[in-house]
Amino acid sequence: MTFSLLTTSEGIKMGKTQKGALWLNAEKTSPYEFYQYWRNVADPDVNKCLRMLTFLPMEEVERLSSLQDAEINKAKEILAFEVTKLVHGEEEAVKAQEAARAAFSGGGDLSNIPTTKMAAADFEGEGMGVVNLIKMLKLVPSNGEGFRTIEGGGLLINDEKVTNPKMMVTTDMFKEGAIIIKKGKKTFHKVEI
Repeated sequence: MTFSLLTTSEGIKMGKTQKGALWLNAEKTSPYEFYQYWRNVADPDVNKCLRMLTFLPMEEVERLSSLQDAEINKAKEILAFEVTKLVHGEEEAVKAQEAARAAFSGGGDLSNIPTTKMAAADFEGEGMGVVNLIKMLKLVPSNGEGFRTIEGGGLLINDEKVTNPKMMVTTDMFKEGAIIIKKGKKTFHKVEI
């Protein structure tokens, strides 16, 4: 049995070449990141993904596919939930959905966003350079990309914009043993010590 490649409405393969590899293994792509991938598909791709990747009744797929403008986001949430549920189970899909809603509404339970546990000693004294930190967390592929992200205003730590790419992250920045890093509009990561 064979399946056609999943491509965008522009004919580009989805996944690895577009936004980095999307793994089914939760250790390589967390359920939250998996959910976010599907939540952020382009509007013209929602119909195709709903048809090919979910078991929703076709009437529901048609209804969701007819949504326009801001309403299309509801269809994207359903797509993300359904695909995540198929791959990771309903419990993980619910956690991912709740974490995404909390992250983007500016409050709520952020316990299910991607989290890295680090040693407090890494941030004592002078601390750790912010660019090194975001590169270590794989939020950027290189130091240069880290500098560009910060210079473009695309990095926040605890809801405060990082303006200096040479800033040092220190233990006093951690609230209740954690910081929340936001890269761009859609990528969140928690660091715990």
